[in-house]
Amino acid sequence: MTIEERVRLLEERLVEKGVVDPAVIDLAVDHFQNDVGPMNGARVVARAWTDPDYRGRLLADGTAAIAELGFGGPEGNLVALENSDEVHNVVVCTLCSCYPWPVLGLPPVWYKSPPYRSRMVREPRALLREMGCELDDDVEVRVWDSSAEVRYLVVPKRPAGSDGLSEDELAALVSRDSMIGVARL
Repeated sequence: MTIEERVRLLEERLVEKGVVDPAVIDLAVDHFQNDVGPMNGARVVARAWTDPDYRGRLLADGTAAIAELGFGGPEGNLVALENSDEVHNVVVCTLCSCYPWPVLGLPPVWYKSPPYRSRMVREPRALLREMGCELDDDVEVRVWDSSAEVRYLVVPKRPAGSDGLSEDELAALVSRDSMIGVARL
């Protein structure tokens, strides 16, 4: 049985027994699909790429800068990390799965897995390679450990040839994995 089937059956049973109102479930699903998710982080990144003043504010105080766009929550301080030709940032939470939900949505299963959490600290370049993120040997890899107090958002390097694209078009290029640092654009 797939996880989707298990979730559907569980939801059906909870609704049948009157434990959960289906309208509440629909509101929660809508919230995570439309109000919280990687599309929010992509908007933050696209704004940073197109507005140097916003980029400066984001790198100085990520929490305040994302609040300017209407994002935020009780997840602690948000620190934005900028990738460059010389430095590639990647995020992990070694203790559990601290994650910036307002800008990245639900964490992927692999982010919470013990192998990801331990290997990203011990052998980040090898794990990144296995995940399809090849880095040149001269690129420094910086691993950032999220916690209950500080969460991280990677600002990927803007793709070559993206000059002239609108903020919405740029946001469409940004992936959740690139904002965790396990993918490049």
